[in-house]
Amino acid sequence: MISAAAQVGVVAACVVLFVPMGLAGWHLSRNKVLFFSGALFVSLAVGVHLSPYLPSLPHLLFSSFFPHPGASPDSSASSCAPFLHRVSWADAADGLGGGAGRSWSWPPTLVSTCGFARLSRDEASLLLNGSWVMVAGDSQARLLVLALLRLLLNPAAAAAAEPELFRRHSDYRAAVPARGISVDFVWAPFESNLTRLLREDLRLAPRVPDVLVLGSGLWHMLHVTDAARYGDALASIAGAASSLRSPLPVPPPHMFWLGLPRLVNHMLNTDAKKAHMNDTVLRAYDREVDQRGVLCRDGGPFRLLDVGKLTQGCGQQCTADGMHYDGVVYEAVLHIMLNALVIESQQRI
Repeated sequence: MISAAAQVGVVAACVVLFVPMGLAGWHLSRNKVLFFSGALFVSLAVGVHLSPYLPSLPHLLFSSFFPHPGASPDSSASSCAPFLHRVSWADAADGLGGGAGRSWSWPPTLVSTCGFARLSRDEASLLLNGSWVMVAGDSQARLLVLALLRLLLNPAAAAAAEPELFRRHSDYRAAVPARGISVDFVWAPFESNLTRLLREDLRLAPRVPDVLVLGSGLWHMLHVTDAARYGDALASIAGAASSLRSPLPVPPPHMFWLGLPRLVNHMLNTDAKKAHMNDTVLRAYDREVDQRGVLCRDGGPFRLLDVGKLTQGCGQQCTADGMHYDGVVYEAVLHIMLNALVIESQQRI
């Protein structure tokens, strides 16, 4: 149902629209150009006034066709969102599917209670219909984009996109024209890259992404190895991201933070990585994410995509270099994000 605020907005908009148009109607025969110009201006004004109160049409449609079971959107969000990462892992030989020797699934109780589900290509396309998705960060972010393309595109198109996506240290852009979906990957391995993206590129842009996923830390860990400085940089990112949520005539972006993966130190492929990227340093970096007001649970702008928990669950057999994991992990990250979008969209209705 549309909220009370939206209903009040609709009534006010009707008054603003129809009263001036009725008065202008008296002069219709004398000045049609004036009448229709005024009508157009008022209609545009109504659209601006209503847009903060109404959720995007694609999310309304998705919520209508694929609703989560439950009493209400608010209760669904509050009771189910904390369990999005509670997935089980098993060998793919058990017949559960998933590829790369491992598979994941939500427990049946969460599937039935919260409606968690792997979205099909059509369902994901409907959810993201008309949306601009931006993912910025390092190689972990790039692997998430690959998982998204594999879901949205047919296998041949996704395979054809891989060489361009994995061009070293470069940005990438893709589109799904039939659904009006745009996907941007921005190579931003350091936190300063992300802050600049938020404060300069997006703040000055005529439009912000509908879905914004950021993540960093691995390069800082390797080249700087200072958790406190990493935390300071995270605080700057959180502040810059919060500015995108300031009052606007459009809904703010859905924002996610891509957590750090579990690191398997003895499998890392250089001595420098083995020296600087160990469990002690990783725990210190994770604490900074928890303590710097980055995440929604701490009043920050980002919902966590807990790559660390998922890579821990998949295990060492899911990585060849101790840092980058098989596609099944990023598939799980993607579907957790999509289910979070469904929950957040229901909250905005």
